[in-house]
Amino acid sequence: MISGVRYVHTNLIARDWRRLAHFYETVLGCVPVPPERNLSGAEMEAGTGVPGAHLRGMHLRLPGAGPSGPTLEIFEYSEPAADMPQVVNRPGFAHIAFAVDSVVDAREQVLSNGGSPVGDVVTVAISATAQVTWCYVRDPEGNIIELQTLSPSGNRTSSA
Repeated sequence: MISGVRYVHTNLIARDWRRLAHFYETVLGCVPVPPERNLSGAEMEAGTGVPGAHLRGMHLRLPGAGPSGPTLEIFEYSEPAADMPQVVNRPGFAHIAFAVDSVVDAREQVLSNGGSPVGDVVTVAISATAQVTWCYVRDPEGNIIELQTLSPSGNRTSSA
């Protein structure tokens, strides 16, 4: 195992980093971690492999993670690559998940703040003693978010 390893952040590339950061702050309770970043130059080109790389954005502390917990890093490139819609079954990173008190209420908050639905709210037994109620939604830029609540198992395996 790599010595000293710990999870630090997940990066999300935005079309409009300020608008997307505002969504994650107001809807999902993420907290800004200054300073804002405005990064360019030879080191950024070398590190990203993107000629002329110029990134702006900031980190947001994820809710429930504590003052030194991991962050969601939201950056915007001055010249973004071609846009491709996210889908839940593409290999690679697919979504970010948040535990919530009520999946139905959280889904409505996302939708009323510029998000969009991916599927329905379902409840799935994950063991003989536990079930998870969850759904996928998209943030205003189309990135997939899972909203979930873990609870003691009932007799249902799914519901809408």
